[in-house]
Parts: sequence; C-alpha cells; structure tokens
Amino acid sequence: MSNTLGNIFRLTTFGESHGEAVGGVIDGYPAGIEIDEGFVQRELDRRRPGQSRITTGRRESDRVRFLSGIFEGKSTGAPIGFLVPNTDQHSQDYEEMRNAFRPSHADYTYMAKYGIRDYRGGGRSSARVTVSRCVAGALAKLALRRIGISIQAYTSQVGDIVLDPDYRRYDLAKTEASVVRCPDDEKARQMEELILKVKAAGDTIGGTVTCVVKGCPAGLGEPEFDKLHAHLGAAMLSINAAKGFEYGEGFRSAALRGKEMNDPFINKNTKTATATNHSGGIQGGISNGEDIYFRTAFKPVATLLQEQSTVDINGNATILKARGRHDPCVVPRAVPIVEAMTAIVILDCYLLNRGSRLE
Repeated sequence: MSNTLGNIFRLTTFGESHGEAVGGVIDGYPAGIEIDEGFVQRELDRRRPGQSRITTGRRESDRVRFLSGIFEGKSTGAPIGFLVPNTDQHSQDYEEMRNAFRPSHADYTYMAKYGIRDYRGGGRSSARVTVSRCVAGALAKLALRRIGISIQAYTSQVGDIVLDPDYRRYDLAKTEASVVRCPDDEKARQMEELILKVKAAGDTIGGTVTCVVKGCPAGLGEPEFDKLHAHLGAAMLSINAAKGFEYGEGFRSAALRGKEMNDPFINKNTKTATATNHSGGIQGGISNGEDIYFRTAFKPVATLLQEQSTVDINGNATILKARGRHDPCVVPRAVPIVEAMTAIVILDCYLLNRGSRLE
C-alpha cells in the first residue's frame, strides 16, 4: 500500500476525513534539529479549513500533538509520531452519498478497488489527510533552514486570472498578505472576487500554484529513474485535485528553439552558474545550483452545490446535489501543501546525496 513517501526521510500517514484523527510517523529525520513547534503550528494554520470566506466552512483547530522522537525541544533521531484530531465532522451531510457516486470523485474508483468505501467526506481520499504532509513538511523546512534552503509557493492563477510566469517580477514576501496567497495586490483582489462569484453560484474553479526553491546545492537527484524533477512531479501529482506539473519553461519549451532554451554557463563569484535559468534549476535530473521553480495545476473541486447526474452503487441513474462544506477553489490552501511536499522531497534527496561520494 502506498501510504509511505520517501527513501531516507520517510513519512507514513494514516487517517480519514471523518475519523478520530489524522496523523503520521516520520522516520529518518536528522537528530539534533531544534523543533520550533510554534512554526509547525503556523504551517498547519495556513492549510486549515475555515480560515477565510473563500474556503470551506469546516472549523478545525488542527492542533498537532507530537508523540515521540522529540526530547527537550530537539529531534532525537527516533521515529517522530504525531496526531491531529478531527473535531468538526458533519458526517450527516454525506448520508445522501452513501449509495451514489459523486462525479469526478474517488467514490467509484475506491469501490472498484476495495469493494468498500468511507463515503463521509471522501474518507481517505479527502484533502483532510494532507494535514500529515504539512506536519512533515514543516519539520523538513526546519532541517533545510540549517543548510540555507528556502521554499516559497504562491497562487499564480485562478481561472483566467494569471500572473506573469516570471516569479522574479514579484515580491514573494507579500504572498501571505491576501487570502488567495497571491503576491500581486490587484490580481489577488480579482481572484478573490472570482472565487466568491463562483461560490455564490454553487460552482467551483481551478488554478495554479508556482513554487520556488532557493539555496538548493548542485547535485541533488539521480540520473536515471530517480530524477529530481520526477520526484517533485510525483509529489505534486499526489496532492488532491492536482492535474498537471511542469518545471522551468515546461510546456512552453516545446515551441522554443535550442538557442532560446539553452542556459549558457558562466563564472559567477568563482563558482559555475548559468546566465539564464530556462531549465528551472534542474539539468539531467540533477539540481544545478540555480533556483528551482515549477508549477502545479489544480482542477476545480469536484463537489458542486448543484444538481449533477450520476448513478448509484447498483448502476441506476440518479440526481445528486451535494451538501456539506467545501472549498470553491482549493488553490489558496494548496499553497502550503505544495511547499510541504517540496520540502519533503528536497530533504530526502539531500540526505540521499550525502552518500554519493566522500568529501
């Protein structure tokens, strides 16, 4: 079962949307790292539901409780176990979905695979379980700080409202200033208005998250099947509602000439660098020391507060109108999840790389 991510830094998650709790076990975390639990909680607060009028109305405090692996404020090298209780489940809202498959949800595929499903809020397929990823990602960020690596994601598109693809044009420190987590004030206002309009209609809308990794050393990633961008892509596409991934120039590179795409090497402060960064900080599947940047596209949430045609578990046609509390757009809350998954991948690759040669 694929409930574990990572090679050396490993996260195993458990829990469902309407169960007692979600949680996880982290193995391979370096010993001696100071654990700022306030920072970890703030990262969870960025993801938690009910934080603004453009998110689901579910109210969860998302208070994390560490069970092991931390002593006197530092990691011990032992497995770190943690729990985040579920406290605001409205399972009755999903009673209509006990026997009906929600369009574009995991209801049918889970039933096809397991022969049973937890219909309450999507069970294991719910984005609720990404809480565990954010805990692990926050710890990974604390470790990456020690080696000068920082990660910043932001909302770069909602519907047809799109930012310039060059992240260097924006002050990414402004990302958290808006509820949509967009560093452009005017575009953020437009995005919020669009989401509220869509929400009022009982509909949903998608968008894109851009992520930038700074300070990553050259040499992370493997040359064949474990390329760095492959790990990042797999991590991003494992996030609920993620539909696309591209790094560097991405799909735009298909329309470029080689002379437009290539990144010339230069000597910068006695170190090898590139004059441009169309490659997105990764060449041959291995980091080259430049900024790593990529984009993840998220589809509109599948749960609509409108009538939709579907079938029940016996194959009979029916009409379903969902109830409950749902995000009209997942993108703002996906920003910290993208950062968390990035941190997990980068730390795991860094720890793997330490064994590739003796210094």
